[in-house]
Amino acid sequence: MKIRLLDPHTVNQIAAGEVVERPASVVKELVENALDAGATRVTVELSDAGRTLIRVSDDGIGMAPDEAQMALQRHATSKITSADDLLLVSTLGFRGEAVPSIASVSRFTLSTGTDDSGRTRISVEGGTIQGVARVAGPRGTEITVEDLFFNTPARLKFLKSDTTELSAALEHVTRYAMAYPHVAFTVIHNGQQALTTTGSGDLQQAIAELWGRDQARGMVPAELVHPNLRVHGWVSPPYMTRPTRAYQYVYVNGRPVRSRMLTAAVDQAYRDLTPEKRYPGVVLMIEVDPARVDVNVSPTKSEVRFQQEGQAFDAVRTAIRAALMESGMMPDAAGIAAANQALAEAAMPSPMSTFGAGIFEAAMAAQAPLEMPVPMPESSISLPPGVTGDRERFPFIELLEGLRVIGQAMDTLIIAETARGIVIIDQHVAHERILYEYLCGLKGLHAIEKQTLLAPETLHLDRPAAMMLRERLQEVVDVGFDIEPFGGESFVVRAVPAALRGKDPMRVLRDVVDELVDSAVSRKLTPTREQIWIMSACKMAVKAGDPLSHAEMEKLILDLATTENPYLCPHGRPITITLSRHELLKKFYRH
Repeated sequence: MKIRLLDPHTVNQIAAGEVVERPASVVKELVENALDAGATRVTVELSDAGRTLIRVSDDGIGMAPDEAQMALQRHATSKITSADDLLLVSTLGFRGEAVPSIASVSRFTLSTGTDDSGRTRISVEGGTIQGVARVAGPRGTEITVEDLFFNTPARLKFLKSDTTELSAALEHVTRYAMAYPHVAFTVIHNGQQALTTTGSGDLQQAIAELWGRDQARGMVPAELVHPNLRVHGWVSPPYMTRPTRAYQYVYVNGRPVRSRMLTAAVDQAYRDLTPEKRYPGVVLMIEVDPARVDVNVSPTKSEVRFQQEGQAFDAVRTAIRAALMESGMMPDAAGIAAANQALAEAAMPSPMSTFGAGIFEAAMAAQAPLEMPVPMPESSISLPPGVTGDRERFPFIELLEGLRVIGQAMDTLIIAETARGIVIIDQHVAHERILYEYLCGLKGLHAIEKQTLLAPETLHLDRPAAMMLRERLQEVVDVGFDIEPFGGESFVVRAVPAALRGKDPMRVLRDVVDELVDSAVSRKLTPTREQIWIMSACKMAVKAGDPLSHAEMEKLILDLATTENPYLCPHGRPITITLSRHELLKKFYRH
């Protein structure tokens, strides 16, 4: 085929493929335009998670009649006039693609005015203007998007459940509500309020309104002024962590960004302070000269490139560490040195005693023979009722032949001797596999034991998390939680899985909900019943670093031997390593 120019309608639909991926993409673009217009109030109305209706209203500067019509043309923008202006972009939008792209895949209405004398209303269907009229209305802009993707039905098939799509839209609004705490945001879904902020201008209050009072109350302010940039915001202490990065918001000149470099800076700041695979909450604003950062990197404008990345990295890391230190959440170097000196002086004997008895005793102790180990108890393992030596149903039952638990290494690995040799078992993934088979019914339909709480506890969530939990409430009940809605974003918990003995059940429950939201929003997946089983098993299982008694290790191996898949955990990680007698003796040249 010969090269030819595409018609404007096709060009707009191609652009829409990049800009308008789902209803949340429309919400993001229209909210950005409202903020660029200087709005102090932004209202988002949705029906069916945005499938049938998205309406974004603002009280910004609005558009004159000729500007309103021009806004429907591709690359029409008030943000830049030439490529050179890209070096100084300070607005959220600048390409002029969003409005015509959205209009090309929906039934679209634009109503806008620059004062209270009236508005221009333009109706568009599938990218074709249907009518222009003058109507009454105040200053500002209202854009209504109906029947999104009505003319591109294939895209509708890729949308997820209403809860997943709504969570994604709320996530975008939440990020902008944090960045612009002086703007009052409201989201209404199917006639009910789903999110609201007061627009007080107080970032900590915005965090409380969006993430909950408990999260906001625990965070501390962070600020660092560098010759070329400023970092400020709020960070959580090391003990307030989540299982995902969903509560880590970083902004560059008011723009929410995702940056591996900035994420690494946050991780570096909390290194050795937080548990592995646990993530603190942060809301950090980076203000930098627009000439020192490139925002024209990705179609969604969510990535940026710094002229001096090392400087930005150090600024973020230093700001967080300083905030934690000033709030007494981590010791400073001087404090550590003073404490070490005091301990050394308290433990230091006199010079004579050191020269005399001290050296003599140390020398004798070094030459003394090793103490004989305490004999390990003989294994008393017997198969539970209903379990036989059927190798086909229980392929790992041979693990119990001649089993003798030797002990635990690094509070993580169980070392045992069997008739086949030495077996090393990762206690966390082994317990995860056992719990998973209980949850999905492979070990019986009534195997999930519950522990009733002495007093019911209340779980407070943010709105996206509360919506996700309400949608998946039965699956959470099935894994052992006695939980029910308690009004608003609260739930009352009366019983928890018995497998959580020794753990904080509310933290485990919150972690499961956080991962459900992260799966729906970040990975764009609708959580399935099996995913909830896997998440729950992982959270309930003993962890690497948990010391186990001899009896607990024996019980773990017994349960593992009677699973239907004892080789891999539900995530696909190996559970055991076996060194046969031949392999082991060969390493000592005894073959």
